[in-house]
Amino acid sequence: MSIDCFNVTTAHLYGDALASQFRLRHQVFIERVDYQVPSWKGMEYDQFDTPATQYFVWRDENGVARGIARLAPTCVNYMLKEIWPDKITKIDMPQSERVWEGTRFGVDHSLPAAQRNAIVKELVCGYMEYAAAHGIDDIIGVMPVGIWRAVFARNGWPPVELGPVWREDGIEVQAARLPVTMETLQSVRHRTKVSNVLQLLGEHLDQAREAA
Repeated sequence: MSIDCFNVTTAHLYGDALASQFRLRHQVFIERVDYQVPSWKGMEYDQFDTPATQYFVWRDENGVARGIARLAPTCVNYMLKEIWPDKITKIDMPQSERVWEGTRFGVDHSLPAAQRNAIVKELVCGYMEYAAAHGIDDIIGVMPVGIWRAVFARNGWPPVELGPVWREDGIEVQAARLPVTMETLQSVRHRTKVSNVLQLLGEHLDQAREAA
């Protein structure tokens, strides 16, 4: 399988993928964890779904989104800056085309555990491959501490803390950054046994690694 990666300009090339990821977001973030965010006809969205947003969507053989993630540059409005500006204490609040924010990372929990784990690994690789191919230095975000560990650190991409741990709806969460380097790309590929999930970027990344 591979990850569809698109924005509002290119979404028409991927059929129903944009709407399908909004539907899965509703299942994951509203129905399952009760986020108090907007929805419309079974689709979740927020103010950070902008023309700058890149969507990463893992779809099954029927074209239904089963895994999702989102990236957007910090030079436009982003979640950490608008909602948790006091939670970054170790660096200045980023505002750069070279620092992007990752949000809405989720997987369909009706799937078997082994399949969910496989999708998570591909999404992690998709983040890394996109970032490495587009000159991104860091991906930042707010996530539960357990997700930072289980999703990223376990798959070869250890996060760097940006501030204190706090409790949000009874869950420990923290702001952190994921450094993007060719060495980390190789670490993620080695740990996950996955590569080139963004097919059009694979050759470019291999060439960049050989030149590094």
